[in-house]
Amino acid sequence: MEKISRTKVADVLKRTDFGTIVNVKGWVRTRRGSKTVNFVALNDGSTIKNLQIVVDVNNFDENVLKDITTGACISVNGELVESQGEQNVELQCREIEVLGTCDATYPLQKKGHTMEFLREHANLRMRTNTFGAVFRIRHNMAMAIHSYFHKHGFFYLHTPLITASDCEGAGQMFQVTTMNLYDLKKDENGKIDYSNDFFARPTSLTVSGQLEGELGATALGSIYTFGPTFRAENSNTPRHLAEFWMIEPEVAFNDIIDNMDLAEDFIKYCIKWALDNCNDDLEFLNKFVDKTLFERLHFVLEHDFVRLKYTEGIKILEDAVAKGHKFEFPVYWGVDLASEHERYLVENHFKRPVILTDYPKEIKAFYMKLNEDGKTVRAMDVLFPQIGEIIGGSEREADYDKLMKRIEELHIPMKDMWWYLETRKWGSCPHSGFGLGFERLILFVTGMQNIRDVIPFPRTPNSADF
Repeated sequence: MEKISRTKVADVLKRTDFGTIVNVKGWVRTRRGSKTVNFVALNDGSTIKNLQIVVDVNNFDENVLKDITTGACISVNGELVESQGEQNVELQCREIEVLGTCDATYPLQKKGHTMEFLREHANLRMRTNTFGAVFRIRHNMAMAIHSYFHKHGFFYLHTPLITASDCEGAGQMFQVTTMNLYDLKKDENGKIDYSNDFFARPTSLTVSGQLEGELGATALGSIYTFGPTFRAENSNTPRHLAEFWMIEPEVAFNDIIDNMDLAEDFIKYCIKWALDNCNDDLEFLNKFVDKTLFERLHFVLEHDFVRLKYTEGIKILEDAVAKGHKFEFPVYWGVDLASEHERYLVENHFKRPVILTDYPKEIKAFYMKLNEDGKTVRAMDVLFPQIGEIIGGSEREADYDKLMKRIEELHIPMKDMWWYLETRKWGSCPHSGFGLGFERLILFVTGMQNIRDVIPFPRTPNSADF
């Protein structure tokens, strides 16, 4: 087979220099035809669209053609010609080589597959149209995030994955150790002796980069983190993962209003990026996964977000209950709102995204700035249709004495947090930030229903197969 530099399918489909010989490589989606001519749909992952390869059966050895089955990997040299089909171009096959055969046991035959089935074959599911679209969009969202913060003068800060502190007491953590778990050394009180462990103290995988991010903000002004975080919660809901990615900007001198403005502008930028750069994939998902996808994306872009105090939100929900609306979970001042409550405010009452602020201090983290009423803190959650909370953040407590009082009230062990507290003693400044769960953003932008289907290899209870 003549050596010709490979051209990606996405690029071939844009070309109009008919008569040119090009090389494409990829995986066979389908092969159909008659005894004289076959049509091979080829995809290489660069686009959701397939390239049609027209094969004159009389010109090729039957032993070669029999291996061109669904899932097989092939290389084709062919003449670029104008097509009468859905695409503008197709290839008239001149030479063909099978790079990797695929027998009849290949799980992804041309038929519908459930999401559960595809999770069992996560090593192959990216080859499907749906998951190819999802993960191309995931890439684009990562590019949008870096683009937005770079344009706005933020610095990308890499915070540690291994930590000796628990940010906000956010759930069970995965412990990191080099000790032999079958022969743990203990002290005279029966407690584990960590003196011979790698870090000589208990350490875990991080649940958040926020605390370190605050250090960065008080030196560099505006920073953001973007990396994996871990929570060992035994939760099997469609909204939770044990390993997920977080984006956490932190900005010196921003108050809660600035924080809300940043969150709204940032997430709208990401959604517009998807609409501008992922149209083919979004069209597919809008047709086959969620027929309201485009409508919801434009819904967020075209509306200012409602700014609503928690107390007012509770009153709206209580009024809804009084008028006969049924919620699974109770509504009262002080409750940590469930997704159904958040979605009611967005989808039923305001019909716009909502930023809920000023939560009761009892249901929020120790580092959030206390309001003058002594009961609420300057927290903010961005609530979206279908998702509920997509962003959570706050203005941080910058006063050392007030922060220490809060820590003491909550009985938080801070012996390993001296480095965090010192920022409140030496040149403390007002600052704010928030966290966006990357997978929740991808859920919203793709219309997928389960968070396990927007990360390549999900980590959930009893599941770490791939």
